[in-house]
Amino acid sequence: MDIRDILSHCDHTLLAQTATWDEIKTVLDDGVKYGVASCCIPPSFVKRAKEYVGDKMKICTVIGFPNGYNTADVKLFETEQAIKEGADEIDMVVNIGDVKEGKFKKVTDEIKLLKNACGKKVLKVIIETCLLTDAEKIAMCRAVTDAGADYIKTSTGFSKGGATFDDVELFGKHVGENVRIKAAGGISSLADAEKFLALGADRLGTSRIVKLAKENENEKR
Repeated sequence: MDIRDILSHCDHTLLAQTATWDEIKTVLDDGVKYGVASCCIPPSFVKRAKEYVGDKMKICTVIGFPNGYNTADVKLFETEQAIKEGADEIDMVVNIGDVKEGKFKKVTDEIKLLKNACGKKVLKVIIETCLLTDAEKIAMCRAVTDAGADYIKTSTGFSKGGATFDDVELFGKHVGENVRIKAAGGISSLADAEKFLALGADRLGTSRIVKLAKENENEKR
């Protein structure tokens, strides 16, 4: 697979707590240059980022990030504000405690609430696979499907593990046909990126692939 094809599936990401506007602007410039699917940035930068890129690229942001234990009303407010300020895509974190307690209706209802707020804009649901059993992951595939979300996403990248090939394969077997898969966290090579896509992921949350594209350009000079 050509690196440009891989880049078209990437959410080029900068979510570090120390991120500055100059760093965000570099991510946005690179995102436009390399044709990524979106740039995923902190909510506080959404308005400025959308004004900066206009319609050149989609802006993605995170809700309830990274722990997911905000109340549903807080997540709803975050989502509505992000959309008002120009976000095209929302990556929300579910309440992992509710998942561990088996409160899947509550989790499903929260996802539905945010999807209703998103309307036609894309909603991705982060379930933090490294903290879940396979049975809980399968239950979350059902919850995300029943709630009408657009994507199920493996990880925040801020917990004890990121995306795995096994989890993407598991998602592929259990999500509904209208739910796509986003692998995120620890994707650092073209080979891994290509394998995740081959296994059924439609999006990759990573900053490394753009860096590799830059390195390839420098080597050709």
